[in-house]
Amino acid sequence: MISSNILIKILVFAVPVVFSIVVHEVSHGWMAYKLGDDTAKKMGRLTLNPIPHIDPLGTIILPLLMIIAGGPIFGWAKPVPFNPNNFNRTVDFRNGVMWVALAGPGSNLILAFISSFIYVFMHKFIAIASVTYTLIFLLLDVLIYINILLACFNLIPIPPLDGSKVLIRFLPENYTHYFLKLERYGMMILIILLATGVISDIIIRPIDYLYNLFLLIPQSLLG
Repeated sequence: MISSNILIKILVFAVPVVFSIVVHEVSHGWMAYKLGDDTAKKMGRLTLNPIPHIDPLGTIILPLLMIIAGGPIFGWAKPVPFNPNNFNRTVDFRNGVMWVALAGPGSNLILAFISSFIYVFMHKFIAIASVTYTLIFLLLDVLIYINILLACFNLIPIPPLDGSKVLIRFLPENYTHYFLKLERYGMMILIILLATGVISDIIIRPIDYLYNLFLLIPQSLLG
């Protein structure tokens, strides 16, 4: 039976996790659209409505299991499709793919930055002893952490994560084909690295550093 503490944790994490994952995917589609590809727009994926983006395993089941297990919480939504062949003629193919890939983690870092300013502002100037205030404070804290986690995780250069598409941009073209062959084994590699704790060791330290940095900046600016 799930304890009340876990239920509260699920409620506090559910909205920030789903919202952050959806923003991540929509940002991929938005960047592709700005570069000339309207694939995502035609498929109705340039929306913050979570329903078209939900992947039962990555958006619901895995985050819930990670919350219950007490591990790092992350997940994914259905990938927003894009076609680099539709990019504007002025857009270099490899550069375009890289910018589409970076849009996802970039949106997460922007969300974390905005959330940290609101978090610090509330802490300094709006101190209210109420359940609503405490809940909002917790949600903001989770938003900061989750978005930093999503950004760091997705920048790992293992297919199909965004970091692999960034790495491809800088690989010699004759190596790109071999690297792309890894994509069929990407999920298996990620599962092994997650199960062995390797990924946690790689990203936990940067997450803690960035979390403190994201709070330090608004604290310095707001006085």
